[in-house]
Amino acid sequence: MSAYEKNILIIYGDAGKHWLAQLSTLIQEISLSWELKQLKPVENLSHNYVLFGFQHERPIILKLSPESIVLNKEISALEAFSGYGVVRVLAHGNHALLLERAVSGQSLKMFWPYQEEQATTIVCECIKRLHQAPTPANSHFPHLNEWFALLDEEWPIPSLYLQEARKQKEILFQTTKSIKLLHGDLHHENILQNGDTWIVIDPKGVLGDEVYDLAAYLRNPMPQLLSTEDSLAGLLNQRIKRTAELLNFSEHRIRQWCFTQTVLSWVWNLEDGLDTGYFAHLSEVFLSLLNKN
Repeated sequence: MSAYEKNILIIYGDAGKHWLAQLSTLIQEISLSWELKQLKPVENLSHNYVLFGFQHERPIILKLSPESIVLNKEISALEAFSGYGVVRVLAHGNHALLLERAVSGQSLKMFWPYQEEQATTIVCECIKRLHQAPTPANSHFPHLNEWFALLDEEWPIPSLYLQEARKQKEILFQTTKSIKLLHGDLHHENILQNGDTWIVIDPKGVLGDEVYDLAAYLRNPMPQLLSTEDSLAGLLNQRIKRTAELLNFSEHRIRQWCFTQTVLSWVWNLEDGLDTGYFAHLSEVFLSLLNKN
């Protein structure tokens, strides 16, 4: 059993088992319907089953999900960000999403660990483009406060971190000056090289404080970030200072979001039955940076 299959069974149980059993048939049906060829799965699959290939001569990505609602949310986000640096939707339906494929398709992760400054500049440019997208009126996109409501529940997380995360998220929501449409998960592997530009994939689509969109980048790539030869706190602090300068964000506010979002990611992994050690370690580091400010 592959790591992907194990992950699907952990998250979805019997429904995931049924979906995996039907997956090859589903791929064949979609390939015929959308005239796809040379489909091969990508490496490092997690929730979605993702393949690359061609539609006629056009490079494409095919995404399949056990939950249609997951893909529907991504489609809505991609459409809302259309024209602001995201990948283009070609077709969708039947638990499947067809996207243009970035070429060369190398992710920003290739800059780790020796081209930190260049990577930080690129992610900030992507954020600037994304945040120019108009915030949809009366949209169905969730607000960050809906995501962070999970922190108010009881979790097997040391009180030091959980209580501080609750405190910080209340401060952050009370002091948010404007609401923007956010990517929600803008880490290295969601920023791909496309010719001489960079293109963004996998937007979650969430409304909230623009500073939040830095958090995923700052705590990645995972788990490689924890093996840095330099001081982890020093590296994170350097990233925070650089992004604050490029985006004109408050350094302190970046630290607040980084800590609080890392604890939320800890909760998400607890929900999914996944390992939490990475987020436990980073929560400690981000809290130390927050307390020094």
